[in-house]
Amino acid sequence: MYQELKQRVWEANLQLVEKNLVILTFGNVSQIDREKGVVAIKPSGVSYEQMTPDDMVVLDLGGRQIEGHLQPSSDTPTHLYLYSVFKTIGGIAHAHSHYATAFAQAGKEIPCLGTTQADFFPGPVPLTRNLTETQVLADYELNTGQVIAERFKDLDPAYYPACLVSGHGPFAWGKSAREAVENLIALEGIAKMAALTFIINPEVKELNDYLIKKHFERKHGPKAYYGQSKES
Repeated sequence: MYQELKQRVWEANLQLVEKNLVILTFGNVSQIDREKGVVAIKPSGVSYEQMTPDDMVVLDLGGRQIEGHLQPSSDTPTHLYLYSVFKTIGGIAHAHSHYATAFAQAGKEIPCLGTTQADFFPGPVPLTRNLTETQVLADYELNTGQVIAERFKDLDPAYYPACLVSGHGPFAWGKSAREAVENLIALEGIAKMAALTFIINPEVKELNDYLIKKHFERKHGPKAYYGQSKES
């Protein structure tokens, strides 16, 4: 019944492996069909090499499993919560990619040091606070989604397509599962560039605001001109 949705989610999950973003099975991608009120997500702990589209798990927005024979990703409550609060997103990707996870483990936002990052973020990559012991022991995955939403109280998830969860790793999102993975790929590249930049020059300063704004708005602003026009 949801074969097309499961196919897209399966393909997006395989991109995590192809782009070297995952360790073992530590990663997951989902996509929501808001018209039908369902989410498809990777099954928990299943090898990417063995997965098929039919292994993708479909749930309603309350977390009830309605299609699939395997258990959904353990991070499913995080995904469902983000879909409930970020109304414009259509896909979510999570992995433990090396450089983005290193910044999360260090408890450091990624400052905007160059125009590559400015093409995707109008400022630093946001970092959540640490979860409390109570949050970890009770509804850990749900509370992970809540601390992300808390960090985005004054931020637009359409402008900031990813977040670092302190001590954990990155979550990215987009209009689809595929776009969420693309944003996770971009985040990992940005994190790697930042880490190398700090090695070369530990005293490096963040890019000037006017250059950040220029690069971000030429792709995402009201007068964006990057790429081809829709009439082309």
